[in-house]
Amino acid sequence: MLHSPVSDHLQYEPYPNLELLDDWLVSTNNLTLSILKKMRPGDECVPIENTLNPPFWEFGHLTWFHELWVQRDGQMSKPSLLSNVDHLFNSSEIAHLDRWTIAIPPLDALLEYNVRVMDKTRQLLTKSIDMKKAYFIQLSIFHQDMHNEAYAHMWQTLGYPAPFEVFSKINPIRKETHSYIHFPETTLIAGSERNSGFLFDNEKWSHTIQLSAFSIADQAVSNSDYLEFIESPTNQANFNPVAPPVHWKKDGGRWYQRYFDQWLNFSENEPVRHISFSDAKSFCDWHQLRLPNEHELTLLMNQSPAQYQPSHLWEWAASPFLPFPGFSPDPYFDYSKPWFDGNYQVLKGWSMFTPERLRRNAFRNFYQPNRSDHFCGFRTCLL
Repeated sequence: MLHSPVSDHLQYEPYPNLELLDDWLVSTNNLTLSILKKMRPGDECVPIENTLNPPFWEFGHLTWFHELWVQRDGQMSKPSLLSNVDHLFNSSEIAHLDRWTIAIPPLDALLEYNVRVMDKTRQLLTKSIDMKKAYFIQLSIFHQDMHNEAYAHMWQTLGYPAPFEVFSKINPIRKETHSYIHFPETTLIAGSERNSGFLFDNEKWSHTIQLSAFSIADQAVSNSDYLEFIESPTNQANFNPVAPPVHWKKDGGRWYQRYFDQWLNFSENEPVRHISFSDAKSFCDWHQLRLPNEHELTLLMNQSPAQYQPSHLWEWAASPFLPFPGFSPDPYFDYSKPWFDGNYQVLKGWSMFTPERLRRNAFRNFYQPNRSDHFCGFRTCLL
């Protein structure tokens, strides 16, 4: 008798012990609740923009996602603890524009729903769980981590006070001039290995990449590097010159940069942030450099931190977001597959708003090339 193969997501072992899963769950949910608690009256009224979501809708979506996958086995035919949630909070079905007009429950009801859902999962974690539950609990925790970081993107865009303390701090660039690390032709194992713990489906599966020799900057492009490009006669003479980042301003002959609701003195030695892929590419073209591809960034990040300087920003890669050989979607079908259309670029690394548990070298973030609202920067390679 033939047996059906076990689904990939039921083989992402080992998984963290139950005490650690419970700690992660509490920490990510408490962070979300603290963001909401710090909101001032009116902060929930955000403008309709492609990079934003109504904050209370986003909170409802987080709880709905967790309940759907952990407690309803991904089946909308199973009842929810809150009526009509599948219609209200399914991001795959609700048009982005509609999120401002649908009648979501009041915040008190959303908070009660959140408490009931999280308590139910915490009860599950007092007993043994199978691989299926372990997978979906981790998926829901990491999904909430990503949305907590998205709150930071939104708050920065809107000029609100910082929503929470960073998990790590950006360090000033160590050197005034870039040094380049040379890698000879290299064989790299890209993607994630089986039995290496939780992974996202776009990391499937590990495969061998033959990388040509390349030289990559040991540190990210700094504010002063980018300012030199912005003010260059070449850029200024363009029909459509690259504009200064939206969080920069010049006043009285001096430059300042905005960090959430505070205008700070311009720090020349910080890695430049909130730069789109398109503008990063323009910088590289001006300098006769190029952006690294995702495998080159992965190889760099596999090195000892003493050999290069992490930027604590997501770093743009020249690679479009496409499937690896052997890709197949996991149960949360819309996580990766719909975005393999060539219109998204890979980013590697992490930002200071990414918790440690998500900081894996195999992780593939992705955004449209015109986006710059997330905490992103870039480094360069020699041609």
